[in-house]
Amino acid sequence: MGTLAHPGRCVPPVSILTSMANLAWTYRNQGRWEEAEGLGVQVMETRKTKLGADHPDTLTSMANLASTYRDQGRWEEAETLFMQVMETFKTKLGADHPSTLASMANLASTFWKQGQWEEAETLFVQVIETRKTKLGADHPDTLSSIANLASTYRDQGRWEEAATLEVQVMETSKTKLGADHPDTLASMANLASTFWKQGQWEEGETLFMQVMETRKTKLGADHPDTLSSMANLASTYRDQGRWEEAATLFMQVIETRKTKLGADHPDTLASMANLASIFWKQGQWEEAETLFMQVMETRKTKLGADHPDTLTSMANLASTYRDQGRWEEAATLEVQVMETSKTKLGADHPDTLTSMNNLASTFWKQGQWEEAETLFMQVMETRKTKLGADHPDTLTSMNNLAHTLQHMEMALEATQLMRECVRLSQRKLGLNHPHTKASVSTLDA
Repeated sequence: MGTLAHPGRCVPPVSILTSMANLAWTYRNQGRWEEAEGLGVQVMETRKTKLGADHPDTLTSMANLASTYRDQGRWEEAETLFMQVMETFKTKLGADHPSTLASMANLASTFWKQGQWEEAETLFVQVIETRKTKLGADHPDTLSSIANLASTYRDQGRWEEAATLEVQVMETSKTKLGADHPDTLASMANLASTFWKQGQWEEGETLFMQVMETRKTKLGADHPDTLSSMANLASTYRDQGRWEEAATLFMQVIETRKTKLGADHPDTLASMANLASIFWKQGQWEEAETLFMQVMETRKTKLGADHPDTLTSMANLASTYRDQGRWEEAATLEVQVMETSKTKLGADHPDTLTSMNNLASTFWKQGQWEEAETLFMQVMETRKTKLGADHPDTLTSMNNLAHTLQHMEMALEATQLMRECVRLSQRKLGLNHPHTKASVSTLDA
């Protein structure tokens, strides 16, 4: 039962708005976007009228609403609001005020989510340098912004730069906050992800295991952060082909998240998709298809048909169709994903390029070499420009195109491209990375 107001007195509107804002935040964390947005808009508009458009509380509510848009993949709306908040904070509070810097970091994260690496990096670096000067190099906010910059490096395949920053954050957090502090554990998980991305399974597994066990003790076995650690560890098992260990962990994560967060929570759906990927990797098509279908339909209802997560689940389902030789069903879904991604995210967004690559793979599987070549070439060239010639995704495109050229009896072109792919893989990923070994094997063949 709610607290009653004192007789003869009204509950202050500010208190009501604060409660509404807190409830909107709760809805957002539960993935209840429409309810979060409805409350967020109401709080923002009321504060504009009550306090003014440039009041800090109004700007905070705008930032919260922008976060709701960002979590739904509504990049343009999020970017517009974050930009407005940042510029107003600069004018109102100054360029180095903590609220201004937080709004810059939010805008940078929106760029990062869209694959606009340069824009994100520029802002994150600016935030880091200002926070270092203003707060100190070991302040938690400074370390958080360094971790954000490292994430942009990791997603670009700039492993060494990412790892260097992540080690710095981890060691400083250990000294400043303690080895079992949530921020320290988050920094360890980030470093583990970089190891994992490079195929350094043992190093990644060791760190993920340590984070998981500490979180179990510190936060409890059913805490969302603990479950994320378990999912990360399961992913390293999956990528090593350790199916049973991966499936066991993913199953445990799913059941706990269902109980803790609900069956339609985004985190629950993500763990279901992970388990489906285990079935898919093992050729258990029916089990994979059932789960992928369930995830896709729930995301359509929960997030919308054009949300990035919905599109990912459609692509996953299409992959199971493709591997079963159900070409038309696969191509239909892949074209839908590709066209929606182009409209929603842009023609050069990483997710759009992945969808083009998937469609090209379906053409390739059917022996439609020319259609496959056209798409693989387009993906490769765009990735070169967007990510760099030696980014892992670019190298994958080169490999795919070389295979296609080989089947088109263009042996010289295929060999030259594969040689370049091997050279870049050895330089970027190392001789022992699974991708490098696969490229060398292909070239030898």
